Amino acid sequence: MELAAARGAVLAAVRGARAADLPRLLHWMRTTNDFDDLVVNNNDVVLKNIAEDLRNRLPIEAMFNSEHLAIQKIHQHPLPMIHVDAFLYDDDFVDSLCEEGKMSRNYCTECGSYKTASLEFISHSFSLMELKFLYQHVLPDLTGKVVVDVGSRLGAVLFAGYLYSSASQLYGVEMNADFCQLQEMTITKYQFIDRIKVVHADICTQASLLQKADVVVMNNVFEYFLDRLEQARAWEFIACNVRKRGLLLITVPSLKESLSKLQTDIQLSQWVEEIQLNYDVYLEKEVDREALEQIHLYKIL
Repeated sequence: MELAAARGAVLAAVRGARAADLPRLLHWMRTTNDFDDLVVNNNDVVLKNIAEDLRNRLPIEAMFNSEHLAIQKIHQHPLPMIHVDAFLYDDDFVDSLCEEGKMSRNYCTECGSYKTASLEFISHSFSLMELKFLYQHVLPDLTGKVVVDVGSRLGAVLFAGYLYSSASQLYGVEMNADFCQLQEMTITKYQFIDRIKVVHADICTQASLLQKADVVVMNNVFEYFLDRLEQARAWEFIACNVRKRGLLLITVPSLKESLSKLQTDIQLSQWVEEIQLNYDVYLEKEVDREALEQIHLYKIL
């Protein structure tokens, strides 16, 4: 049922109520929590629809030829690696692609073909499960807050933030023009324009945006897209401008791991305090706990 027809059906149902019952019906509609599950489930459906839209516009590896350094680094990895975007392809979807012969989880240890040993998968996006964990269990109420996603790529953090949080503004900073175009397409189609803005820029030109942020998200953001000198420069810039006391910083992987191979003057103990997360919130469901444990939350001192 389209939106206009659905609205008409709801209004018709309300108008069909007996006059004596109408005040109680309207009061119930204003105060009930009965619609919460429906809204949450609908948000899941919207995100899945967005993922389908994007799958139809991207190659199966979800990378553009314009991502020269990222492609080169994946090819140079010591063990065969494949990029599988977690927002676009959950485990069930990957299984179906493997059955169709469009993807493989394995490779031949002798010749490099995808046949016998386990491939290493890398994703530059959060999965739907990780996005819900982020907004429903990691972050507090974001009413009136500004969220900045550094390296927003497909926009998954932005779209989930629009649907699962009350953040007043969600900014995505993305260097790749192709991904900016994809994000803008989705923002327009799903009418997210009132709260989401995509900035086509190097994060090192966005000091004022970082300084006004309340939440900064960084998911595998520099390692595959910058050389080590540029990574160090970017992290120094982040540490210099993400200084608002109490700001929440989300990273994958941990700051310690990201900075361990770089030469920087960043003193983590003087910049951030790590907040321990409860990774057992989904114990009753089949979840990728290892993926959740890669998410780290910090508070700026």
